[in-house]
Amino acid sequence: MSRIITYREALREALAARMQADPKLLLIGEDIGLYGGAFGVSRGLIERFASQIIETPISENGFVGVALGAAMGGYRSVVEIMFSDFVTLAMDQIVNHAAKIGYMYAGQLKVPLIVRLPSGGGRGYGASHSQSLEAWFAHVPGLVVLCPSNAADAKGLMNAALDEDSPVIFIENKLLYDAKSVVPEEDYRVPIGKARIVRDGADLTIVSYGRMVGLALDVAERMAELGQEVEVLDLRSLKPIDAEAIAQSVERTGRLVVLSEAAPHVGIAAEVAAIAAERCWDCMTAPVLRLSALDTPIPSSTRLESHVFPTVDGVVEAIVEAFP
Repeated sequence: MSRIITYREALREALAARMQADPKLLLIGEDIGLYGGAFGVSRGLIERFASQIIETPISENGFVGVALGAAMGGYRSVVEIMFSDFVTLAMDQIVNHAAKIGYMYAGQLKVPLIVRLPSGGGRGYGASHSQSLEAWFAHVPGLVVLCPSNAADAKGLMNAALDEDSPVIFIENKLLYDAKSVVPEEDYRVPIGKARIVRDGADLTIVSYGRMVGLALDVAERMAELGQEVEVLDLRSLKPIDAEAIAQSVERTGRLVVLSEAAPHVGIAAEVAAIAAERCWDCMTAPVLRLSALDTPIPSSTRLESHVFPTVDGVVEAIVEAFP
């Protein structure tokens, strides 16, 4: 059976079902108990799973290390970093240890660790609370990086992540927590490494992920009014990335726009553009158009912040100019 619930509720449902089934699944982080987490994902779980929730001090490097040790010791750990920006304090644990332990010990040690990162801007939180740092982790061998764009994928990808015995970085855009969509009640998985076409089109491909998928769909509606049918591809998984799906879509349409909320330099959008250049050069009728946030710290002023990220009007204008 399916019903309409929020992105936040979908994540909570996936976590609660697995905690019920597995008493060795731990949730670890700041204010995730009585308060229910900074964005309410763990709200109400403390009443049901008090022994599986560890409230921590403000010490990201410390509690990610605790989660890593627990994962190596036979538990399954899900860590919430209050804002993704604060993960910078735990990079040693994630990049130098969690990502490499399975390799260094020839698979004798498993690391079933999920690090949840509320990411992105749009709420006026300022330069140190609004970043999108997914490209940092996608660069590191040994890490899986996931970024659902809707509630159904949030539940399905979380279930898939909870099956992994290697570390997963789980990107959650802060503006999506209240977004609603149809979500099945039953247990299901969204396969890791598989993108999804969310709108068919023959004239142009937009590849995106996270919050920008919704913007891409709005752009596609506007472009349809101008006589162009836009195909929208939701990556869902940033590492591994579905290069085959990207190539197949670009081969069909001949033109590619990559849309991202992150800073432009050396990002996921650049990787998608490189895949297209390597695999689809002969079938592309125009250069790749890459549209990302401005290369600037993100301001607290919402009026200024609104100029940092791509907008529907701005993307439509850029497409019309690039592909006359």
